[in-house]
Amino acid sequence: MASKYAIGTRVRGRVVSLTDYGAFIELEPGVEGLVHVSVMSWTHEVRHPSRVVSIGDQVEAAVLNVDPASRKISLGMKQTAPNPWDMVEGTYAIGTRIEGKVKSLTDFGAFVGLEEGIDGLIHISDMSWTKHIKHPSELFKKGQKVEAVVLRIDKEKERLSLGYKQLRNDPWDDEIPNRYAVGDVAVGKVSKVADFGIFVELDGGVEGLIHISEAGLDPQAKLEEKFKLQDEVTAKIIKVDRDERKIALSLRDHQMDSDRRKVDEYHATQGSLDQSLGRAAKQNRKRGPAEDDM
Repeated sequence: MASKYAIGTRVRGRVVSLTDYGAFIELEPGVEGLVHVSVMSWTHEVRHPSRVVSIGDQVEAAVLNVDPASRKISLGMKQTAPNPWDMVEGTYAIGTRIEGKVKSLTDFGAFVGLEEGIDGLIHISDMSWTKHIKHPSELFKKGQKVEAVVLRIDKEKERLSLGYKQLRNDPWDDEIPNRYAVGDVAVGKVSKVADFGIFVELDGGVEGLIHISEAGLDPQAKLEEKFKLQDEVTAKIIKVDRDERKIALSLRDHQMDSDRRKVDEYHATQGSLDQSLGRAAKQNRKRGPAEDDM
């Protein structure tokens, strides 16, 4: 058996049975080999062999291993075709812009199919410079055409990392720190409501966070009852963290500043009124009683 089916030999056979972990191929009467699901395709993660082959199919495979003692032959189908990952580094250099279609969405990212049948992953952390993305579906839909930038290639693990936010310059380098300063008043719309605070989308698409402690609500109040999506809010910027890419906002401080201004304006008005009354009284004293009786 070992001499007839040497490692690397190309063989043909008929699919006779399928299991969760692979397909059994009859090479000749009484001799079968197993193609494990992990060696059925270079470019796709095969979860069940029925996605690739059916019973009765004639397939070509390469001998990967032979165990004469247990009469087992391991076969590989993907080894009969060129490994597209051998060409990836030459085709997709780091920094290359690519275009593909979104094939699937997971909690951690979006898989994008490229021409060669290779899937690249846009991780959720590489989707936006300015927004807090909780799920890729906030930006992408299955079947959508997208552009992305090649960030990393791991040929051994067959992984291609893509970036969506890298299509544009990082606004945190200068635009956002120059545009938003601590102490400024910012106006935006509620984009998300979480247990710990409210995300507010400001001009330019950047998001700021009003932590629950800065919302100025009673301890018993619930954020989701007080704030709805797209509600317009005005808050004070209390922190701009360039390294962490975060803007902290405060409704409480803005309200306190507003109240303080009203008090100052009231005192200023009262002062003007007192001065006016004082001048009137002084003029009356100068005129004297006789003038009043005339």
